[in-house]
This record gives sequence, C-alpha cells and structure tokens, in this order.
Amino acid sequence: MDIQLLGTNLADLVWALSAILISTCQLLAIFVISVGIIRALAIFLRSSLFKPQTTTAFQRSRLAMGYSFSLGLSFLVGASILKTMLSSQWEDIARLVIIIAVRTALNLLLERAIRSSQAISDEPLTIATHGKETAPEAAIANS
Repeated sequence: MDIQLLGTNLADLVWALSAILISTCQLLAIFVISVGIIRALAIFLRSSLFKPQTTTAFQRSRLAMGYSFSLGLSFLVGASILKTMLSSQWEDIARLVIIIAVRTALNLLLERAIRSSQAISDEPLTIATHGKETAPEAAIANS
C-alpha cells in the first residue's frame, strides 16, 4: 500500500469526522437553546397565569433561559474551534480568536446575570410595611 494514498485517505477521514462533529455541535446548540426558550416560556406562563407573583416567574424563566444560552454558546465555541482546527490560515485563526472572545464575553455576562438572579430568588421573604409577606422583588419595588 502506498503511504501517500494512506495519508490522503486518513486526511479525508479527519475532514469528514470534523465536519460531522462541527455539525453535531451546532445542532446541539440549536437544540439546547430551543429547549431553554420553550422551558422558560412554560415556566413564565404557568407561574404568571396561576400565581400572582409575576416578578418571580420572570426571574425563574430568565434563569432557565440563561442556563440554556450559556450551554448553547459553549457548544458554538467548540464548533468554532473545530472549524479552525484544520485551517492553517492566519485569517481563520484571527476570526476564531474574535469569535471566542465575543462568545466568552457573552457567556460571562450570562453567568453573572444568572448568579445575580439566583441571589435574588434565594433571598427569604421579607415583611413589607403593611405587615404582609412579600417576595424580595416586591419589597425592593415598595421601597
């Protein structure tokens, strides 16, 4: 068997597997984000229709959607890395650096928003001035 032919076949296999993996990462990102949007909408609608606390429903739905966006962005970063893995052009590498920087910044902002939402939702109920218990968001709004 010719070594050059074996190298060509192996390179073709690597390119094909890379394309499959890139497509899989992108499909997973679409799936995760879509499920997160549907789940967030279900949480918001269920809570706002059957419970009077719409601010809590809003926070819980944002939290669910934030998690899915963060995971979806991670899949997209992985797909971008795989796309550039086999490229040897500096323009592709520079584009990858920019894409990763933007997506990482978005991911960090999402995680910070998730943490702040969790901190608000984890706070205990407070007593308002009229003697009724209210959620932290309502207590802040009443202040």
